[in-house]
Amino acid sequence: MPSSETPACETRRLKASEAAIATAAACLRDGGLVAFPTETVYGLGADATNAAAIARLYAAKGRPAFNPLIAHVAGIAEARLIGRFDATAERLAAAFWPGPLTLVLPKTADCQVADLATAGLDTVAIRVPAHPIAQALLRAVGGPVVAPSANISGHVSPTTAAHVYADLNGRIDLIVDGGPVEVGVESTILGCFDTPVLLRPGGVPSEAIEAVLGTQLARPTPEPAAGDEQPLAPGMLASHYAPRAAVRLEATSVAAGEALLAFGPDALPGAEHAAAVMNLSARGDLTEAATHLFGYLRALDAKADAKSDTKTDTKAARVIAVMPIPHDGLGEAINDRLRRAAAPKD
Repeated sequence: MPSSETPACETRRLKASEAAIATAAACLRDGGLVAFPTETVYGLGADATNAAAIARLYAAKGRPAFNPLIAHVAGIAEARLIGRFDATAERLAAAFWPGPLTLVLPKTADCQVADLATAGLDTVAIRVPAHPIAQALLRAVGGPVVAPSANISGHVSPTTAAHVYADLNGRIDLIVDGGPVEVGVESTILGCFDTPVLLRPGGVPSEAIEAVLGTQLARPTPEPAAGDEQPLAPGMLASHYAPRAAVRLEATSVAAGEALLAFGPDALPGAEHAAAVMNLSARGDLTEAATHLFGYLRALDAKADAKSDTKTDTKAARVIAVMPIPHDGLGEAINDRLRRAAAPKD
C-alpha cells in the first residue's frame, strides 16, 4: 500500500458519504491508512489491533518516535473492552464523551490494542470522538482505530482535507473529506490514576474537568532532559518496554547462552549457541522490524528468564544481544527504543 516514507501513487480523496465511509472502513480493516475528520483535527487512522498497519502509519508521518497513540472507539461500551474504568473515569466519560477528551487508563487483561500503539506500556489512551463522520467510520470498522494528527511530524496539525493532502499525498491510501473541523486543537489528555493528571491541555478546558471532579487536576513534572521517565500519553516524552534482562547493543558476536535479537539476512558468529534467536526482519525491512520490536523483546526476555531458572544458568543467559540496525527512517525510532532498553536500571 502507498504508505511508505517515499510518496508512491496519488492518494484517493472521497467526499464524505455512506459509500465513502464503507470504503474507508474496508481499507482500515485491510491494514490501510485513512485520514478522516474528528471534531479536533483530521486524524490518520490505522487498525489499532494491527501492528503492521501502525508501523506504516509511523513511517507515513516521517521520522517518528514511538509515542503512545490514542485509540478511538465509537462509545463507552467499546472503550470498556480495552481500558479499565474506575469511578473517576466513568464520571469523566459520562460528562465529556463523545468529545475532545482522551482518558489514559490501565489496559484490560484482554486488550487487543497492539503494543506498538501503546509504546509497550500497561496503559492505553482512549477517546470517543464526537464528529459524525468519525462516529460512522468507527461503527463501520467495528473496532478501535488509532488516529494521530494526519500530517508530517513537526508540521501544523491539519484542520481540512486539503491540509492532509498537502502533507501526505502518496503516503496514505485514502482521505475522507468532511470539510473543516470544529475544534481545531487536539484533545485534552487526562491520566486517570490515583490522582487525575492533566497530561496535555486541549479541546476540553481543565476548568470544566475540575468542575466535574470537584478538585484541581495534578500536572506532570517537567520533561526530564535525560528522557528517563515513562511516557503516559502523546505529546509527552516517549519510552518503551524495558526487559528484565540486560540489553547489549551493536553486537557483532553472540556469547553462549545469550538471547539474540537479529536484523537482516546475515548470521552472527556464535548465534548457533544462543539461548534463543528472533529476527526483527530477515530481509532488512525497517517497517517490519518496527512491527516486531516490542513483541520480540518481550519474547526474548521471557526466554532469558526461563534459561536463568535452570541449573545451567550463566550471566550470559540474562542478556539480549542486539545486532546493529540502520538509523535511517524508522531505524531512528527503533534505535532510540533499544538505547532506552539498554540504559542502566535503578
